[in-house]
Amino acid sequence: MWGARGEEKAGGACEEWSYQLGNKDTLSLKAPKKSPLALRMVVLTMTMICGVFICSMCMKQLGSDSWSRIVKIQVAEQSCNKSLVPPSEVQFVHYPQPLNYSRKECTCTPVRFFAIISSQRSGSGWFETLLNSHINVSSNGEIFSKKERRSNISSIIKTMDMVYNLDWNSSASKNECTAAAGFKWMLNQGLVANHAAVVDYFNQRGVSVIFLFRRNLLRQMVSQLANNHDRYLKQLKGKHKAHVHTKDEANILAKYKPRLNTTTLMWSLKQADDYTRKALENLKSVHHITLYYEDLIQNRTMLGDVLDFLKVPVRKLVSRHVKIHTKPLSDQIENWDEVYNALNGTKFESFLNADYRT
Repeated sequence: MWGARGEEKAGGACEEWSYQLGNKDTLSLKAPKKSPLALRMVVLTMTMICGVFICSMCMKQLGSDSWSRIVKIQVAEQSCNKSLVPPSEVQFVHYPQPLNYSRKECTCTPVRFFAIISSQRSGSGWFETLLNSHINVSSNGEIFSKKERRSNISSIIKTMDMVYNLDWNSSASKNECTAAAGFKWMLNQGLVANHAAVVDYFNQRGVSVIFLFRRNLLRQMVSQLANNHDRYLKQLKGKHKAHVHTKDEANILAKYKPRLNTTTLMWSLKQADDYTRKALENLKSVHHITLYYEDLIQNRTMLGDVLDFLKVPVRKLVSRHVKIHTKPLSDQIENWDEVYNALNGTKFESFLNADYRT
C-alpha cells in the first residue's frame, strides 16, 4: 500500500498518518488541533473589516458635511437636558445644527417644526406675517412655489430638510433663538400628489401641521379672480407681484368687480370643496390643528391657541397686511343677481349671506 495508518498514541491527543515513498523517506502529517478561539477571532476580524468598509462607503455617499452634521446633532442632543420635556412631546422637540452658522447659546433651545397647509386666497399670507411677528417663530413662505423644488419627492424632502435644519435663508430668519421653524405649503404645489410620502416624513420628523382654510368658497373665488386681475395689471406695468399691498393699491383692487360664470359656478364650488375635503382626509394622521380664516378674523384670541400648539410664549401678534375686500359680496360681484339666483336654495346658499366684521 502507498499509505498506512500509524498507531494511535496514548491519550488520543492526535493522529499520525504515514506515507512511505518507496523504501526511502516516510512523510508524516499530523492533523491540526481544533481551536474554537481561533475561529472566533477570524470571524471577528472579518466582521470588523466589513464594518469599516461599509462605514467608509456611507461617509463617501453622505459627504463630509453631512457626516459632520450627524455627529454634531448627536453630540448636541446628548449634551442638552431633555428631562423637562414630557414624554408625549419628545418627538416634536429638535436641536438642529445648521451648517451656515452656529446657534451658540441657542444650541439647547428646542425647536418645533411646523407647516402651514392651505389653499390660495385663504388668508395664509396674512396669517404667516402674524406668526413671523413673534420673536421666536420663523415661517419661510411658499418654498414650493418654484416647480423645481417639488418636481419629485426627493426634491421635496431635500427642500424641507434645509428648512428644518435652519439652513434656509429668508427674511423670516431670526437672530434670536428660534423655537419654531416652518413654511407655507399650498395644496396644489405637489402636496396632494405626494401626500403619502409627505405624511410619513411629517410623522417621522415630528412636524406639526396648521391647516388653514376658508369656509366661504364664494368669497375665496372672488378674491382669486381679483388677484388674477391684479397680476395682469402689474404685468402690463412691468411690476412684480407684491406680497403686501399698500392702502392705495388695495383701494384700487377693491373696485374691481368680477363677473362669475353662473353656468359652471355650482360645479366649481363643489370641485373646490371636494378637493379640500379629500386633502384633509389624506393628511389627517399628522399632528395638526385646523383653523378657518373667518374664525380668526372674528376672534383674534384664537392666535393664542396657535402659539400654544407650537409651544412658544404667547404674545401679541401684528401684521402689515391690508385687507382688500371689506364690503358685502353683493357689492363685489358684477352679476350679483345671477349669482344669487344660481346658489339660492342649494347647499352653497350660506355663502351668499355669510359676511363677517373686520
